[in-house]
Amino acid sequence: MAGGAALEAEAEGAGDARSPSYATTVMARFARNRFAMFGGRAVLALVLLATIAPVLALNQPFYWNAGQGPELPWLAALFNRLLFENAIDLLFNLLLVAALPAALVIRIVRRWRPGVSLGRAWLGASALVGALFVCASIEAVGSLKNPLHFTERVVNYRSERERLAVLGVEPSAWFPLVPYSYRETDPQSSLRGPSTEHWLGTDAEGRDVFCRMLYGTRISLTIGLVAVSIYVTIGTILGALAGYFGGWVDNLISRLVEIMITFPSFFLILTLAALIQDRSIFHVMLIIGLTSWTGVARLVRAEFLRQKGLDYVQAALALGLSPRRVIFGHILPNAIAPALVAATFGVATAILTESSLSFLGVGDLSVASWGETLSAGRVQQKAWLVLAPGAAIFFVVTIFNLVGEGVRDALDPKLRR
Repeated sequence: MAGGAALEAEAEGAGDARSPSYATTVMARFARNRFAMFGGRAVLALVLLATIAPVLALNQPFYWNAGQGPELPWLAALFNRLLFENAIDLLFNLLLVAALPAALVIRIVRRWRPGVSLGRAWLGASALVGALFVCASIEAVGSLKNPLHFTERVVNYRSERERLAVLGVEPSAWFPLVPYSYRETDPQSSLRGPSTEHWLGTDAEGRDVFCRMLYGTRISLTIGLVAVSIYVTIGTILGALAGYFGGWVDNLISRLVEIMITFPSFFLILTLAALIQDRSIFHVMLIIGLTSWTGVARLVRAEFLRQKGLDYVQAALALGLSPRRVIFGHILPNAIAPALVAATFGVATAILTESSLSFLGVGDLSVASWGETLSAGRVQQKAWLVLAPGAAIFFVVTIFNLVGEGVRDALDPKLRR
């Protein structure tokens, strides 16, 4: 009897045990790849570095007091269009400002409601960040030149401190680690080599190269994520329609893909970028996204052709489900793996493409692009202007390729164990 009871208890325990989900299994396989984990941690570190860039390098002090009362120029400078002209910088600065309130929301929710999951706490924090972003967007629409109505006056506090020192006044000031801006020019400091004052030297206009490299991280990451999101969305939709419906729909989309791939992709991107008179970083993102979707479309089409004949799809059709629900609710979740792998590798390709466009002078010249710094180094024949952006581009492309290989191996059913 005792043995029978033990067997029954063991059977019940086995019945209660749940097998890990597909996502959990994929993450576990990804975590076993040391190179992929290194790449993933490096990407997260780059995102953090891009977010806190103004904390590390900015020509506005955190605190300033020259005898006329304390001031906080750094906080106001985060949304000053004379310092941060590009919308990408404003978005990252908004995330930086919202990070502390979001962390406080998570802390308070977890403390007052211990039973609330971390996911719900993150959802509340994300709602707060979203609300701040919406408020900032409304203010931006109301005042396009000056979102959040901060002053557009820029004070050179280093020169001001030197001027006051001559008058015998020593102001109290707390500057960031590197007290320069990536847009601040100084002809007297033109083409200076690396030193304790300028860690990576200066360019021909006297701009600090370290600051330009740091803020260039924002541009590269945004280019990669946004451009890839655009072309993965286009390629997934067109590939799904071609693979599911077949017939004339498949023929039409396949001929469109064949027409697109007859043009060398980089030269097509270069031509379209050169045709735009006033280019911005958003034009570059859009051009890369609209010209790079063919590979994803072919991968998704092939997966749909394989999946639509399986039993679960036939069962969904027998139940009378609409084509939209069958495509996006049933087949696509099972056919998205190749697109995810292509997207991961595509981030590195998009970053390299943007750097190449900036190197050739057809990018957005108002942003701190690594390619533009590399081009300046070629023209000026200065080693620090070549090595710094070259090493940055090599490192970022390498870590995204490591992540892509890890995602590919983790999603490969042949490697499941």
